[in-house]
Amino acid sequence: MSGHDGTGVQRRYAPNSICFGCGPANMNGLQISSFRWENGLEARFSPSLHHQAFPGMVNGGIIGTLLDCHGNWSAAMALMEMDALTHPPCTVTAQYSIRLKRPTPVDVDLLIRSEVTGVDGKKVNVNMWIEANGQICAEGDGLFVAVREGHPAYHRWE
Repeated sequence: MSGHDGTGVQRRYAPNSICFGCGPANMNGLQISSFRWENGLEARFSPSLHHQAFPGMVNGGIIGTLLDCHGNWSAAMALMEMDALTHPPCTVTAQYSIRLKRPTPVDVDLLIRSEVTGVDGKKVNVNMWIEANGQICAEGDGLFVAVREGHPAYHRWE
């Protein structure tokens, strides 16, 4: 995966999504916008004061949401490219873990990146991390799975 045309994958493929972390249609959500980068995706996020855990620092739950949504979209895009699809399959988080390495400042843009580390059928392993001022503040690993018709999330991106 590389390059981008100015439109994040969430807006391109799921403009009606209401997901709190990445849904373009959720006006109260984080609305991250991820772009192709090397073997994954990257996004920039500008935290607001209401994202704080304590003065000047981003809440850990917000950090987890950023990594979860970004990793999920990385998996979906990897499956789309691998299977030469025109639209990404709907993927969900099977498991993920995060490690908070240092306090994440609220007053700078955050860089969120991911790399796909493995694909096994419809299962995708992804490494994700968040940088502030060139330092990694949080990192994580996730397993994301494409779902089939009948799953509650199957048509959520349409």
